[in-house]
Amino acid sequence: MEREIVKYPKSKFLLVECKKCGNKQIVFNKPATLVKCLKCGEEIAVPTGGKVRLINGKILKVLS
Repeated sequence: MEREIVKYPKSKFLLVECKKCGNKQIVFNKPATLVKCLKCGEEIAVPTGGKVRLINGKILKVLS
């Protein structure tokens, strides 16, 4: 049985801005736990078992 090597990861990091206070932080696009803003404590994103669902956040940039 031959194994296939993954050439690049399918997950990425996102630069997200909090809609409430404007704080920018880096978030994993497949989080396992609830993501809160580091400045105001507002919930930014929730895990869905796959990709992230943004609640009070806005994606500014996809980082590789």
